[in-house]
Amino acid sequence: MAQSQNGIIIRNTTIKVQLYPTPAQATLFDKTFDCCRYLWNRMLTDQARFYAETDVHFIPTPAKYKKSAPFLKEVDCGALISVHQNLRRAFQQFFDHPDRFRHPAYKKKKHCKSSYTIYCQYYPSGKGASIYLTDNGIRLPKAGIVKARLYRKPLHWWKLKTATVSKSPSGKYFCSLTFEYAVKPPKTVQPTQETTLGLNYSLSHFYIDSNGRAADAPHWIHRSQDKLGRMQKRLAQMQRGSKNYEQQLHRLQCLYEHIANQRKDFIHKESRRIANAWDAVCVKDTDLVEMSQTLQLGNVMDAGYGQFRTYLQYKLERMGKPYIVVEKYFPSAKTCHRCGAVNDALAADARRWQCPSCGAVLMRASNAAENLRNQGLAQYYENQGRRISA
Repeated sequence: MAQSQNGIIIRNTTIKVQLYPTPAQATLFDKTFDCCRYLWNRMLTDQARFYAETDVHFIPTPAKYKKSAPFLKEVDCGALISVHQNLRRAFQQFFDHPDRFRHPAYKKKKHCKSSYTIYCQYYPSGKGASIYLTDNGIRLPKAGIVKARLYRKPLHWWKLKTATVSKSPSGKYFCSLTFEYAVKPPKTVQPTQETTLGLNYSLSHFYIDSNGRAADAPHWIHRSQDKLGRMQKRLAQMQRGSKNYEQQLHRLQCLYEHIANQRKDFIHKESRRIANAWDAVCVKDTDLVEMSQTLQLGNVMDAGYGQFRTYLQYKLERMGKPYIVVEKYFPSAKTCHRCGAVNDALAADARRWQCPSCGAVLMRASNAAENLRNQGLAQYYENQGRRISA
């Protein structure tokens, strides 16, 4: 998250690389995953017991568990410290915003992500750091130099903050390196109606913009989805626990990861194209979870539209361009973008309708996108006027 300091912006950037550990290093990573999950559950249990007995919130430190659980000494202590900090942060978020964050829950091996985070420690007198990059790898505490595919290297003034080692369901290891650096704040771009784009969510086309363009997913994603259905059907016909079942399950996990990478690649490219081409983007604050529970004809969450909005927002903000969110109860689909009349009698399945006031023939999706653009611009300049007058 960017923070203003002395006229500059402190920005964080994460570089994710794939690791190729030796068998000993992979065993250490797996052991660290298990220790972090064990420590989280132990601290959560002791916190609940202590609170029930004394009515005081208290989380023990990891050092108190090493005597009863000596296997914790075999992994990096920095990973255990980060577990304690993450649990404290989770409780703090729950106490501050109980409507947005739930109470911290126990972690199960089959239902939680295998990962751990360590903070980079810089030694005094410029003697180096606990985590650093080499020509073809990453030096991690306890593990040593782990071979990695460094497709992108940080600039020399970037400061490494944390490293998160994770393992995908397909068995691949990754490391996410978070860097901190200072940049000059971008110049704020003032949008106009010609340089602003409105985006309306579409279940069949991902989105429809205010120019009538549909962003259909590439054909190779559909091919992967078809292959996924065949592999799932074949897995269901196998005996659970057999060798063939385990092999087919691993192939299925690899395909799931491949589809997720394809979706993320499409989302990144589409959000970058929009951020470069337009000065502002207006979207609706659509509750995708609520929509997925209402609609039964398609998978709303599978498209990745929520992730697309997140990517688009940070890309626009880094370029000084407004990302405008219109409240979700705005009747964008029922409002005529020409005369502003609201057609409350519009059917939910009507894709094309005629305005009863001005007689204009409108396409439902593109009309909604144009209304989002107009409403977003009006909302933006209203807020700007309030700031100037204040």
